[in-house]
Amino acid sequence: MSIHAVSADDPVPPENHRLLRALLRQPVDMTPVWAMRQAGRYLPEYRKVREQAGSFMQLCTTPELACEVTLQPLRRFKLDAAILFSDILTIPDAMGLGLRMSDRDGPQFEHPLRTAADVSRLGVPDPEDRLRYVLDAVRLIRRELAGSTPLIGFAGSPWTLATYMVEGGSSKEYARVKGMMFQDPVTMHRLLDINAHAVTIYLNAQIDAGAQAVMVFDTWGGVLTPRDYREFSLRYMRQVVAGLKRESDGQRIPVILFTKAGGLWLEDLAASGCEAVGVDWTVDMSEARQRVGGRVALQGNMDPSVLYASPDRICQEVQAILDSYGPGPGHVFNLGHGVHQQTDPDRLAVMVDAVHALSAKFHSPASAATSQAG
Repeated sequence: MSIHAVSADDPVPPENHRLLRALLRQPVDMTPVWAMRQAGRYLPEYRKVREQAGSFMQLCTTPELACEVTLQPLRRFKLDAAILFSDILTIPDAMGLGLRMSDRDGPQFEHPLRTAADVSRLGVPDPEDRLRYVLDAVRLIRRELAGSTPLIGFAGSPWTLATYMVEGGSSKEYARVKGMMFQDPVTMHRLLDINAHAVTIYLNAQIDAGAQAVMVFDTWGGVLTPRDYREFSLRYMRQVVAGLKRESDGQRIPVILFTKAGGLWLEDLAASGCEAVGVDWTVDMSEARQRVGGRVALQGNMDPSVLYASPDRICQEVQAILDSYGPGPGHVFNLGHGVHQQTDPDRLAVMVDAVHALSAKFHSPASAATSQAG
């Protein structure tokens, strides 16, 4: 399969590092935009490669294929970032839990963790061994991008990984993982600590391989009480952030933390040491910006279902979110969660183009001065 490479002789566009500057709350010419799950089943070209691969895991574990699907959305849309195509469950798979992906049932582990003895047998995998395919994909993607677009690496949060590892797959009630958390918190903390070490080492390896920013997806932190969120999710994300490499080749590596349904804890996330906090659609950007007080950049936060609407309605929503955030740096436009499978790709193109067209006025010298005065 041929990969459309960006020639090293091609001029690097001035917006190359727009995303990185925004994550560091530095001035930009317009609001950068990318989308969670921007590479995925809504794209016909992705579905073709997925069929050729034969299975989702084969797609993930073949660096050339992972690179191809990472680059696909960049060929369609004027995105300001590429995000590594992989899965958050590669770490527990590398720990020996036996990951299987089912189109009907989603992820399933052959060897879920149910007892303290199960947890005691876990080890932290060497990324250059059991996860070498991910790092090879990162290296290949960076080479193919040739400086045209920044690359984001990622991992699941320690708590989110634990939910799958204990439940054995997806869950609606989280009975097993919460049961362990409440009944045997010592074992749960041991598991979360192992996961935190694994995530830290894994993300640092992605940074060494060429990731220019990293994101931690805390998909299931929002199912916890405020007390339990701080003890069992946020505590271990803070541990990850504290252990990450923050510079590579003299450049700062921004860290983005995202807790789905985590609007209750924006202040706590902003105080974690990260550079940016992801916001879902349940919080207005104006409120989020006021609450974090300029300590971090904000990423978000359009409801993915808006992409089922007409182009005019999508543009209205983009304008509303830009207005809500207001003038000045520190905003990365994104969806509040991933692109839905049934989304028309042309609708995502409308969103991306609208962000660029409508946001420039928020980054003019006059608007920046107004923002600083406020």
